Amino acid sequence: MAFLRAFGSWLPPRRVNNLELAPLVDATPEWILEVSGIEERRYAADTDTVAGIGLLAAQNCLENAGANATDLGMLLVASGSSDRFCPGPAGQIATGLGLATTPALDIPVSSAGSLIGLILAAQLAPTAGRILVLGAEIMSRRVSLTPEGKNTGILFGDGAGAALVDAETGFARIADSCLFTDGSSAEILSVRDGQFNMDGSAVILHASRKMPRAINELLTRNQLTASQVEAFLLHQANLNLITRIAGALKTPQEKFFTNIARYGNTSSASLLIASDEWHRGQMAALAGPVVFSAFGSGLNWGAMLAVPR
Repeated sequence: MAFLRAFGSWLPPRRVNNLELAPLVDATPEWILEVSGIEERRYAADTDTVAGIGLLAAQNCLENAGANATDLGMLLVASGSSDRFCPGPAGQIATGLGLATTPALDIPVSSAGSLIGLILAAQLAPTAGRILVLGAEIMSRRVSLTPEGKNTGILFGDGAGAALVDAETGFARIADSCLFTDGSSAEILSVRDGQFNMDGSAVILHASRKMPRAINELLTRNQLTASQVEAFLLHQANLNLITRIAGALKTPQEKFFTNIARYGNTSSASLLIASDEWHRGQMAALAGPVVFSAFGSGLNWGAMLAVPR
């Protein structure tokens, strides 16, 4: 078995609102809000690194769990914006936690990387014990804040999120998951030569179809309906996409936790940052199933089901 034991996150203090961003990309603040649902996003300082902000989220998660880094059997770190391609930030974060030989593996997948990490952790926890899953991104350095780059430049922010998956204890049991890859369409969402490239309309089209299908597949084989789900925690890509997914699942949008208005799209960090905020806001023990879902580069997408233990 595998359980969700705790979440954590870290966000840079610098806030960049639409009024500041709009003149750089030759747009209006109103247009940015309309097409994305974003009011502001966070930008990392020049001295911040992907590994550095990931370490801060890791420490926050361990503190929330009341656990020590020495308890970990493995680290899985997702990032599509790491400062160097290979090795990625996982080893640096492990070193920052004081770990000398604990396996620390990189998942170089933007947007969907942390979901992949959670699903892998659930499968590996019975032998590895406690696994820390991280998503850390400084996407503001991977987009062009120009009129030519406005369709991606307006979306992205920086931050890091974390989850502790435990083989023995936690507030929810990871019950099932599904993952999919469509390499034939990978070019619509990629990082090349340090720059993030996205065909926004194609991504929305794929994601708005593929994510509900994955979620429905997971619910059907677990004999659940969308109405029985307590909360949907999705990659915070675009508010309009989340609205479409809620419509496709015929589920009230209120069940879909969102924080994209305040943080923008933080790529692979977003699912874990949203999960941390959602969990901190819970006033009572989990009463029903929770669905996690993401879509990202690769193309990779999928869903994960957690239930009260």
